[in-house]
Amino acid sequence: MNTRGLRSQLKDSVPVAGFCPQGAYGVQDTLRSGFTSVKNELLPSHPLEISEKNFQLNQDKMNFSTLRNIQGLHAPLKLQMEYRAARQIQRLPFLQSSHLALDTLRGSDESIGFEDILNDPAQSEVMGEPHMMVEYKLGML
Repeated sequence: MNTRGLRSQLKDSVPVAGFCPQGAYGVQDTLRSGFTSVKNELLPSHPLEISEKNFQLNQDKMNFSTLRNIQGLHAPLKLQMEYRAARQIQRLPFLQSSHLALDTLRGSDESIGFEDILNDPAQSEVMGEPHMMVEYKLGML
């Protein structure tokens, strides 16, 4: 059971402004980092929004506890290690990753959901300057 409060769950999302380097005058360098998103700084509009955001995490916790009760401690630990290894497999930071291995482990590779149809990477707002994103990922920025 997740005992963290609403305020700590809201801090889990990384605001775009924290990623953007500040210019010489304390103003965001829009030319290098792009525009900031106001959406990241808003509070949730509905109480169920956080529950829906953490749906997969809550479902994984429930599955792990069921698996632990049925098969013992080794089964959820092995599955968590496989999840962690599958999450680390990804493309370069400026390209969207499909996480096919993770979907296969969760059993959601055969289901068609909202994100499968309307999550076209060509229409993504995440695309930024590739060199800057790789440097940030490697800790050079």
